[in-house]
Amino acid sequence: MVLTVGADRRDDCAVYDIGAPVTLVVGSDYVRGPKFVLHELGYLTDYDIGYYLVAANLSDIAAMGATPIGVLSVVRYPSALDDEGFRTVMAGIHQACTDYGTLNVGGDIGSAERLILSGTAIGVASPQRVLLRSGARPGDLLCVTGACGLLGAAVAYFPKRAANGWALDPATEARLLDGWRRPRVRIAEGRVLSRRPYATACQDTSDGLKATIEQLVRASGVGFRVQGDRVPIDPAVAEVAELLGVEPLALAMSASSDFQLAFTVDPALIGSCRDEFDREGLAFDVIGEAVTGDRAVVVSGGSTRPLPGVAWRHQQSDISSLVPDAQP
Repeated sequence: MVLTVGADRRDDCAVYDIGAPVTLVVGSDYVRGPKFVLHELGYLTDYDIGYYLVAANLSDIAAMGATPIGVLSVVRYPSALDDEGFRTVMAGIHQACTDYGTLNVGGDIGSAERLILSGTAIGVASPQRVLLRSGARPGDLLCVTGACGLLGAAVAYFPKRAANGWALDPATEARLLDGWRRPRVRIAEGRVLSRRPYATACQDTSDGLKATIEQLVRASGVGFRVQGDRVPIDPAVAEVAELLGVEPLALAMSASSDFQLAFTVDPALIGSCRDEFDREGLAFDVIGEAVTGDRAVVVSGGSTRPLPGVAWRHQQSDISSLVPDAQP
């Protein structure tokens, strides 16, 4: 067994060559801390965060183009959480594993001062087809599998909802919360990208689109020119941005635990890549291109500027504190 991608590479997962027809891909994510604000406020249930635990770990597997084969979960909980509450968390974990065709294969349970969840996902991929953050070249097209910022917008909106007298349409509020309750992991998209050498670089957007692009810059040693009018913006994100008094593009690119894939493709392969996505009932948007240099900028309204928004910083535990604050 040989570790071919380790922590020094700063990719989504570690990769092992196990001398078999497949490569082993392993990633771990801790998702439950004292500032999981929507759960603290009662908008998310214990079932929801159990489901989210699995999704967060499987998203790292998806970003590497791997197929998940198992999830290990760690569930630590306080005495205030009774047996029924514990079973609810485990039911969410089980359902997410079922939805994504994998298994909860074990882990650890025990006591803690509050509910804390962590997990490890295991996947397999074809040798030499694992997707990495490095590899983008000048001229490659920058793509994303869908709109970003929905989960960050929810965290910006709901904690301030009552104090500011905000009341979006119930369907819009439900859409904001559904991104947390039933996040969609882009496993199918990652598998298509690794089926042929389509993606020269790939990463999930769990830190937000701005942070993801900046991490691709560092890993690949290229810059990016993002076309602002091509970045897909969910209508719910635009509505929250209006309430906050910020630019919709800035909120869409800010810290947000989305599970889209951002990836780069050689322009010569973009047509065949899109055809293969279409055949699988999948889609993506081309939002820019890689350029020579080490800066990422956005082009919009005839001007060029740094990427808008606030990137995720791991020393900050509350995503809402990272979204630009403004009065409605």
